[in-house]
Amino acid sequence: MGNAADGQWIKKPGREVAAERYERYAVVTHLVRPGERLAQTLAPYVAGRVGSHDVVAVGEKIVAIAEGRAVLLRAVTPGWLARWLASRVSQPGHGLGLRRPETMEMAIREAGWPRILLAAAVGAAGRLVGRRGGFYRVAGRRVAAIDGPGPTTIAPYDRYIVLAPCRAAEFCAAMARRVGAGVAVVDVNDLGSEVLAVSSGVEARVVQELLRDNPMGQGAQRTPVMVLRRRSVGLPAPPPAGAADRDRPVAAALQAAPDR
Repeated sequence: MGNAADGQWIKKPGREVAAERYERYAVVTHLVRPGERLAQTLAPYVAGRVGSHDVVAVGEKIVAIAEGRAVLLRAVTPGWLARWLASRVSQPGHGLGLRRPETMEMAIREAGWPRILLAAAVGAAGRLVGRRGGFYRVAGRRVAAIDGPGPTTIAPYDRYIVLAPCRAAEFCAAMARRVGAGVAVVDVNDLGSEVLAVSSGVEARVVQELLRDNPMGQGAQRTPVMVLRRRSVGLPAPPPAGAADRDRPVAAALQAAPDR
């Protein structure tokens, strides 16, 4: 597995949303690979330890990686428009984001140059009056979810640009069937949280609020999965799995996943 902590549940501070108190557990996982059957390989970390009232939140980056949506940085040749726009980006938070010409090039390929130019114009106008976020409102979620390598990115993905997942809703449905809990695919960082897709019955607004303070951490912590549990449900906190019990089902699931 490559990491002795794989499968560990880490209790994070609780949070109250809509007069309900929630417990939050970050789950350490293996390093996800392209082509992985993600619902199958993630299920052993939570199956049997979650119930129908829980929500399993999964970071969009690993969903995209499993879909094969990771692009090698050196394989991207930015055009003049990408280089010009990247030099004018003000990017807060971790990493270079769209300030990197290669990442901007992928944004142009995802959304088309007319939309990106319009987004840049709206963003520039917004900054003049003290409003931020206009670029991404126009460019759309597929651009906002693009994840370039940064200081906390785990190898080998520190050499890749990861695009938005295309089948997040399908993954949510498949994972929910396997584990018997709600599932959400989320984009979370130090600037806030967004919910890309949910399984039936999950309230996206509640998940977004529960993750707004980024309890999942950055990539180096290897906790791309978080269990959200209403405290009023009264289920006991699941103890961390022992190494032997943890590795058997996960290793079996990984062996069944295709290598591509």
